Amino acid sequence: QVHLVESGGGLVQAGGSLRLSCAVSGTISRINDMGWYRQAPGKQSELVATITNGGRTNYADSVKGRFTISRDNAKNMVYLYLQMNSLRPEDTAVYFCNCRGFGFNSWGQGTQVTVSS
Repeated sequence: QVHLVESGGGLVQAGGSLRLSCAVSGTISRINDMGWYRQAPGKQSELVATITNGGRTNYADSVKGRFTISRDNAKNMVYLYLQMNSLRPEDTAVYFCNCRGFGFNSWGQGTQVTVSS
């Protein structure tokens, strides 16, 4: 199992930037894919971006060219990042970090991102 802790959310004006971080501990050797998802009020959860162990990335069409997902491996930890630029009010949501691996599909507690117009 792994434990995920997100940080970096907040309030920003449209056009601004934020960087989300997710610190992952536990059985990190069993992680396959990692990603960010978001859920806006009254809407279903949606994929934002994913990254494989090999570094292959995938983005929702709505964030392509504005968001960048990346990961860093450290001793006993993995860090997942989401750099968000040119933010729009429609990016307002709770953002969740996700890790999938052999025998688990784990989520962080979520971090609120609010973009004002």
